Amino acid sequence: MPSSTSTRTDMRYQSVHIDGLEIFYREAGRADAPVVLLLHGFPSSSRMYETLMPLLAPHYRLIAPDYPGFGHSSAPSPAEFRYTFDQLAQVMVRFTEKLALTRYALVVQDYGGPVGFRLALAHPERVAALIVQNAVAHEEGLGPLWDTRKAFWRDRATHEAALRANLLSFDATRLRHVGKSPRPERYDPDSWHDEFAFLSRPGQIDIQTELFYDYRTNVERYPQWQRYLREQQPPTLVLWGKYDPSFAVEGAHAYQRDVPGAEVHLLEGGHFVLDEACDEVALRMERFLSGVMV
Repeated sequence: MPSSTSTRTDMRYQSVHIDGLEIFYREAGRADAPVVLLLHGFPSSSRMYETLMPLLAPHYRLIAPDYPGFGHSSAPSPAEFRYTFDQLAQVMVRFTEKLALTRYALVVQDYGGPVGFRLALAHPERVAALIVQNAVAHEEGLGPLWDTRKAFWRDRATHEAALRANLLSFDATRLRHVGKSPRPERYDPDSWHDEFAFLSRPGQIDIQTELFYDYRTNVERYPQWQRYLREQQPPTLVLWGKYDPSFAVEGAHAYQRDVPGAEVHLLEGGHFVLDEACDEVALRMERFLSGVMV
């Protein structure tokens, strides 16, 4: 994909080739500014950061890639590419090396947590700060919805059909955004319509089923990620949408157990807190980053 620029936002849209894959990414800000690497969640893409990035671009270089199988990046079938969080993280490590990103603040949302913690463990010296948006590293952060997913991990053959049906559920896609919010009218329906269209692409359900099954490896690694937090004590900002139907607010406060100095804010929003609180997120990120990024 050739590079392009949006004059409205000074956003840049580019791609690089990594191990035969085309990895798309969005970029904003000066090339010599401190780097902020933004890792997206499920079933989103770098597009989730489209509104946030221009707000921080005057002071930072923001880079948001799409994982293989997501957004505008290559999406080979599971027969051609092993869809595991280890593999996604390996591609992202190569992505950072391709762009010569040697030091960055790491922003993680949902799936960005498992990918980002793998990056941090592989290269702790590269992580200047950690910003968490509804990404879990402690088991108490997994809400009741995870009971059905844990059943899928225990017995894939029995529960896979139900899981795939949920992935193709329009209502479930909407719920990920609106969650338990008392103000559903504040959420743009384009968000979940676009994500439902993405999940309806040929081959997507196979890809996402593999990643849902592999998610069990993330829970197994929570102790490793917690040890990383305790030992490295990265400057940490937690911005958590309190109406998230999947990830409980206990998961936000748990970060302070490992990083006592972590700053935690519960915001008016759901799983994708940027839907409703983008300006507040940008303001809190700006204040936080100004104290830790030079």
